[in-house]
Amino acid sequence: MTSDHPTDHETGLTRLRRSLDLLWGRTGKDRPARGPKRGLTLQQIVVTAVALADREGLAALSMRRVAAELGVGTMSLYRYVPGKDELVALMVDHVQDPAGDEPDSPVHQDWTGLLETVAERTWELYTGHAWLIQVNTARPVIGPRSMAWLDRALGALEGLPLSGQEKMAVLTGLEHLVLGAARTHVLHHQAAQHSGVSDKEFWSTQEPYMVRGMEEGAFPRLAGLPEDSFAGDAVEALRFAVRALLDGFRRLVEERTAD
Repeated sequence: MTSDHPTDHETGLTRLRRSLDLLWGRTGKDRPARGPKRGLTLQQIVVTAVALADREGLAALSMRRVAAELGVGTMSLYRYVPGKDELVALMVDHVQDPAGDEPDSPVHQDWTGLLETVAERTWELYTGHAWLIQVNTARPVIGPRSMAWLDRALGALEGLPLSGQEKMAVLTGLEHLVLGAARTHVLHHQAAQHSGVSDKEFWSTQEPYMVRGMEEGAFPRLAGLPEDSFAGDAVEALRFAVRALLDGFRRLVEERTAD
């Protein structure tokens, strides 16, 4: 016997297709999916949703809240966007910013410098839209702006002796490094806000316990570090890590070029 109710598989595919249709314009950029135009555009809805998430986080996002921000009834939004999942997919693609000049060929500019710029922009994306860190992008819903972002990043690797898989591995490794650093940075600030305990209070409370442990000889390598070892700036630490990662890829490219 077959069930008349949709399975999780069917529901998941339906949501995916709805998101893709909206992202790629199948339902029209400024028209509701059904019925006449009623004074809103999909762009207005997405921009408003992004602004709300930027201010209050993804947990605060709902169709009702977005409708209230726009001064319309909740049901009117459903004429444009089927639900929150589809709205989040639109938001993720919207904040990708492919704007800017096409990357120069590595023949004219050092390709690692171009990828350092990609890393900086990725950092700005995640720290400027902290709610992105809460979105599961393991299986991203790809829209045109996301593809444009990736296409431009690939421009930095054009002409290098790397396979397609290796080029994607370079970009994925860079993305994972920046995302991890951005997640730590965002959560660091959120912890202070949510707990009401400042950084100074947090570490000064722990310091006597850690010092006692080191004075007892339990952690000799930590005790041997200079006092300023943990006082680094998050952005500078990221830049150091990005340069080190790209230096490894540079050596690989140089070895292949020399062969």
